[in-house]
Amino acid sequence: MLINLPIDFNMNANLGYLGRNKNECMFEMDNGFITRVIDTGKTYRLVQLHANKHNQMIVQFIDSKPTKETEQAAVVRFVREWFDLDRDLFPFYEMANVDPLLKKPVQDFYGLRVVGVPDLFEALCWGVLGQQINLAFAYTLKRRFVEKFGTSIEHNSKKYWIFPTFKQIAKLSPEDLTDIKMTLKKSEYIIGIAKLMDNGELSKEKLLAMDNLKDAEKSLIKIRGIGPWTANYVLMRCLRHTSAFPIDDVGLHNSIKFLMGLDRKPSKEELLELSSKWSGWQAYATFYLWRVLY
Repeated sequence: MLINLPIDFNMNANLGYLGRNKNECMFEMDNGFITRVIDTGKTYRLVQLHANKHNQMIVQFIDSKPTKETEQAAVVRFVREWFDLDRDLFPFYEMANVDPLLKKPVQDFYGLRVVGVPDLFEALCWGVLGQQINLAFAYTLKRRFVEKFGTSIEHNSKKYWIFPTFKQIAKLSPEDLTDIKMTLKKSEYIIGIAKLMDNGELSKEKLLAMDNLKDAEKSLIKIRGIGPWTANYVLMRCLRHTSAFPIDDVGLHNSIKFLMGLDRKPSKEELLELSSKWSGWQAYATFYLWRVLY
């Protein structure tokens, strides 16, 4: 299958982001090819993605091509959402190219999209796992979690992992997660989120149906274990609110400190002043600033 890409999409820029940590367990990368499992709603399909010289994403089914159009459409939807392909970035680039802080990151990584986490439970788990630890250990913790509780598809003696479902995790007790070195608090948070999703109180559809960003943020913050940082991370990478802004993010602070040549992290007031020029595009500004760090 072929997916036409936006004219300003750059596959190498996105591969650069995806390859930032070798301990990623949800997909494999090799020489410009991405191999991962995609949930079609009915079953799981192992696919390989790469871009051709005609600015198209080639989607190859490794096992067998689904015969049902609904399954093929589900794969296309996932890829489009994963890479935010339906977003018109012209207004963002127009703004960023005259912004003193964003101008260089945008020039260096032009064509990068906010690579998403389409599954709400996975996005929330990743947000909770990443709290108050460095990125390297967050990836280690995610791999342990996925390999212990997830399932996989095997191809050529290699396992391609499927993130655990909220239904699976809702049945666990916090003690079930202690041997993967997850703190008791984080275990409680993740199981609590799984239970909310399992009983229908929390869903991606309900959050997307809310009138505005603030309503969705307030709804998320009510959940135990989710503060403003995690809420905005999920709003940015799963719910696709381009105004989401994880203002307390350490990586964001370090990037701004580096680009501005500061001997300290920027203050809250400085962050608000800088971001006032990014109205409607705070998520993309943050994503490009993160990219500066690796």
